[in-house]
Amino acid sequence: MQTSQYHIFSLPPELLESLTPRNLVNRVPSLSHTPEPAVISSKSGPRACAICNGIVFLDVDEQRAHFKSDWHRYNVKMRLNGGKTVSEAAFAQLVEGLDDSLSGSESSDEDEDSDTVNTLVGKTKRLITRSPSPDSSLKNPPVTALTWFHSPPSTQLGVYRTIFPLQTEPTQYLEELKSLQQKRPEGRTWAMFMVAGGHFAGAVIRVSQDEDEESEDEEQKARKKKPRKPKPDTEVLLHKTFHRYTTRRKQGGSQSTNDNAKGPAKSAGAQLRRYGEQALRDDIRGLLEEWKDDLADCERIWIRASTSNRKIFYDYEDAPFNNRDERLRTFPFPTRRPTQSELTRCLTELTRFKISHFTEEELRAQDEAYLASLPKPKATPTVVQPAPEKPKQPKLSKEEEAFREKWSRLLEMVNKGRLEPLKVFLDREGETLGGVDARIPEWAGEKRATVLQLAVQGGHEELVRWLLEEARADPTIPVPSPKAGDVQDDEEEGNKSDSDGPRKVPPGSRRTAYDLSRTKPIRDIFRRCAAAHPDWWDWFGAARVPSALSQEMEEERDEKKKVRRKGLKDRVKEREAKEKEKEKDRPKTPPVESKPPVNPSSNSTSQRLGGGSGAAEGTAGLTPEMRAKVERERRARAAEARLKGLQGS
Repeated sequence: MQTSQYHIFSLPPELLESLTPRNLVNRVPSLSHTPEPAVISSKSGPRACAICNGIVFLDVDEQRAHFKSDWHRYNVKMRLNGGKTVSEAAFAQLVEGLDDSLSGSESSDEDEDSDTVNTLVGKTKRLITRSPSPDSSLKNPPVTALTWFHSPPSTQLGVYRTIFPLQTEPTQYLEELKSLQQKRPEGRTWAMFMVAGGHFAGAVIRVSQDEDEESEDEEQKARKKKPRKPKPDTEVLLHKTFHRYTTRRKQGGSQSTNDNAKGPAKSAGAQLRRYGEQALRDDIRGLLEEWKDDLADCERIWIRASTSNRKIFYDYEDAPFNNRDERLRTFPFPTRRPTQSELTRCLTELTRFKISHFTEEELRAQDEAYLASLPKPKATPTVVQPAPEKPKQPKLSKEEEAFREKWSRLLEMVNKGRLEPLKVFLDREGETLGGVDARIPEWAGEKRATVLQLAVQGGHEELVRWLLEEARADPTIPVPSPKAGDVQDDEEEGNKSDSDGPRKVPPGSRRTAYDLSRTKPIRDIFRRCAAAHPDWWDWFGAARVPSALSQEMEEERDEKKKVRRKGLKDRVKEREAKEKEKEKDRPKTPPVESKPPVNPSSNSTSQRLGGGSGAAEGTAGLTPEMRAKVERERRARAAEARLKGLQGS
C-alpha cells in the first residue's frame, strides 16, 4: 500500500465512475435467501435502492436525499442486525407509536445524528443475538480506519472513514465520495490543531479550490492564453506554532497531572510548569478567538490532544465550537511532535488516496484467507447435572440438644471404662435416656446397639461385670448387621479358638454381646453370670453363651491346673536325676594339657623384647598411632617383668 497522487477532492471522473465498494469488511451481506428486487430503469438511468424494496429515483439528488432519510437508515440498521426491512407506510406506523414524532426526512445534518432511529430499532426488539461464527463476523464486521474502493481490473483506492460525515452507513461511502468532488463556491477549508508536551501547532488550510478559480482557468484555456501556474490542491491560509515549559524533563507527564496524583509540589520548577500550562492555555484560546471567523467556515476541525488538553479548545465561555460539534475529528493514525511540518504531513495523509494493485484472483484469495482466520463456532456445551445437595439437618431445639449432650457423655464414659461416674450418671439420667438397655441413637455413629455391647467391644471387664450382675443389662439383644460398604473386622467375629471361647460366627449371622468379647476373662464373666442367674435370660439360646461357669467348676478347673503343673515339675526332677546318675557312671579321664602351637617359621629374632611376629600380627590393620601405643604398652610390661625378676633374685 502506498500514497497515490490522487486527491480526494479532485478524483478523475472516469476513475470515479469505475469505483465500487471493495473489501469484505465494507460489504453488506444479504441475510435472507430471497432474491433482490429488480432494479427499474428510469430516464436518467438505473437508480434504485435495493434495501428499501427497490424504490426508484429520477435523479441523483433524489437518491441522495433518500439515503439520508430516516426510513432508509432504519432499514439499513435492521438489515445489519438480522431483522427485516419495512415499507414506508409500515415505517410511518412505527413512528406514530413513539412519544416524539420524527422530523422531516430531508432534515439538515444536525438532525441526522439524532437517536430517534436507534430508539425505534430498540423498541421493535428485533435485534438478533449474534453467534461466534464466520457469518456473524460478516454481519458485524470489524471497523478499520480505511475504507476501500475497487476499480477494475487491479486498482484499489483507500480513504479514511473520518473524512465522511458522522453516522454515514457503509453503503453510502461511495455516494459521499462522489459528493466530495462537487466544488463549493467558497471552497473547502479545514482546521488542524495539535498540542502535546507544551508544544502547539495550528493551521487553517484550504483543501479544495472554489468554482471561481476553476472558471478562470477554463476561460484562459478558451482564449488560448498562456495559463497561469496552477494553484496547488491545498494551501495553508493561517498557521501558528509556539511552545511553553509544562512537562518535567525525562519524567513525562504534565505538572497538573502530577499534582492531581501526588499533590501540589512546592519546587521552583513546579511553579514554572504551572505558569507554563496557564500561559499555553491562554495563548491557544487567544488564537482561537483571533481565528474565530475562519473557524466558522471550516468543514472539518482536526484535534490531536489528550483528554485534559482537549478542554482547552471548548471548555470555556465564548468558545468558537463546543464538544458536540459535528466537525470535530481526531487523527486516525499516529502523529509526532506538534510542528508545522507534522501538520503538513498529516494533511497529505488525510487528503491523498492510498493505492494498491491486486487482481480479482488475489482479492478473492484475501477474502478466503480472512474467512478462514475467523474463529470457528463453539460446540454447544454439555449440560452437567449438578450433584444432588445433601439434605440440611433441621435445627435442633434446646431439649433435643440437651438429650444429645447426655447421650454423648454416656458413650464417652463407656468407651473410656469409667465405672464410678457411669453409675452416678445412670442413677440420675437413666430413666431419661430409656434405661441401661436403651438403643444407641443412629446419629451417634456407633456400630453397636446397647451400652453392654459397647463395653464388651472395649474390653472393660469391671464395667461388663457391673452391667450384667448389678444393672442387669440384656445380653440377648442382637448386634446390628453391618451396612453396605462397612468393613467387618475379624475381631468382632470372636475368632478365638479355645474350647471355652465363642463359636465361629459366619458373616451375616446373628450375633450378641458375647460374640463381641475378645478376651477369655470377659467371656468368663458371661458364663459366671449365666451360672449364678440362669433364670434372668436365655443364656444358652438367645444370648449365645456356650456354657455356664459355676464356683465348683472353677475350683475343679484350678485343681486340674495345679495337678497338671505338679506332674510337670515331677517329670522335670526325674529327668535331672537320671542325667546326674549317667554322669557318675562315666569313667574319669585325665585332662590333656593343651600346648600352644609352635610356629615353625619363628626364629630367634621373634623372642626379643617388644614381641615378634605374633605382635606384628596383633597390630595388623591398626593405624600407625594405634600401633605406636600398643608397642609402648608392650615395652612397659616387659620392663615391669624385668624389675620383678631382679627383685626376686
